[in-house]
Amino acid sequence: MSRINLLPWRDQYRQEKKQEYFTILGGVFIIAAALAYMWVASVEGDIEFQNQRNATLEREIQQLEKQVAEIRDLKKRKAELIDRMRVIQGLQGTRPVIVRYFDEMARAIPDGVFVLNLKRTGDKIDISGIAESNNRVSSLMRNLDESDWFQSPNLTSVAAAPEEGELANKFSMSVRTAVPKSEQEEGK
Repeated sequence: MSRINLLPWRDQYRQEKKQEYFTILGGVFIIAAALAYMWVASVEGDIEFQNQRNATLEREIQQLEKQVAEIRDLKKRKAELIDRMRVIQGLQGTRPVIVRYFDEMARAIPDGVFVLNLKRTGDKIDISGIAESNNRVSSLMRNLDESDWFQSPNLTSVAAAPEEGELANKFSMSVRTAVPKSEQEEGK
């Protein structure tokens, strides 16, 4: 039997082209969907990787901030210790100076002068005592003025003290302390 084509050949050709078009369109759609999926997956992977890096950086930053805080604390402690060391060195350096003040004071006090009270405030020494006469008080002031360790003696008051003797006087005076230049150079 012979084959009879009831459809015109153009309709069949159109149908084949239409079928081919939809097949290509479906293939392109599947490929586009696959490419889109791969792109989205790649971007999400990059985002996840970056989030992990950010989390690592944040942990490291927190550790560094702790270390910076410890360093600040150590610097503060160091400064406090250095200040303490300076105070101690200052005290150690001036320790012999007090002995020199007492030695010079003992040398400056003439016979007939009795010191009752010595009080040091900063670089000022207040002296109160009894002298056999006014000349002895004057001699004490001259001796203190001539000393390298004392300067500017100032007599504050003189009052008669008949209970201590006929010419006895109670006196009070102040004198400033000084460190001679040769002692300052040795201290440095």
